[in-house]
Amino acid sequence: MAVQPWRTGKVIRIEQETYNTRRYWIEVPELASFDFTPGQFVTLDLPIHEKPAKRWRSYSIASWPDGSNVFELVIVLLDGGAGTTYLFNEITVGSELVLRGPQGVFILHEQELNKRLFLICTGTGIAPFRSMVHHIWRNNIPHRDIYIIYGCRTKKDLLYYDELNSLELENFHYVPTLSREEWEGKSGYVHAIYEEHCSGKPDAAFLLCGWKNMIDEAKQRIVAMGYDKKDIHQELYG
Repeated sequence: MAVQPWRTGKVIRIEQETYNTRRYWIEVPELASFDFTPGQFVTLDLPIHEKPAKRWRSYSIASWPDGSNVFELVIVLLDGGAGTTYLFNEITVGSELVLRGPQGVFILHEQELNKRLFLICTGTGIAPFRSMVHHIWRNNIPHRDIYIIYGCRTKKDLLYYDELNSLELENFHYVPTLSREEWEGKSGYVHAIYEEHCSGKPDAAFLLCGWKNMIDEAKQRIVAMGYDKKDIHQELYG
């Protein structure tokens, strides 16, 4: 896959999604259409260090391909994080960002859509899965059961909750679970939920995106259920 050139993007809209996350809409003026495959990411080159490798921050695209030259990122403010501190403190509507993308191979394939599909995530790891399910819905792409199993600590941490809860996609199941708060939905970690749905070992594929501890444990548990490592794809955050 060819490496994309660095381009200049312009921030055209910012919204506070939760107490510590923001949504950024970025336009790429030099392109008529910013084309990407759901699940891909962009890399931002932020003026936070002299060395390029320490300036670059990569974020999954949270929107879906719509033929425009605008895409959305959802970013959480990390304690002590140089990149997110810069974005939250310095970037406003009208700011320019140097970016490269789209990049990445964390995408859906037809053979996975022919299986029961588990999109397992934590935190802002929901971004590529939001892109995928909207793309499937808007393009009427054939699929079997799709589960987004989304782990957060408390309800105030949930991203896109109302939107995904009301998405009218056939055979789509949105299952958020909270590890540190009792509420009307599921409580605990993501693992018990996919294990329950995989009882009897149905034909399934697993995409994992989020915190390293979750991904490591999920891979072990999925293999322990009898699935092959080839049934698992991951995108690590942090």
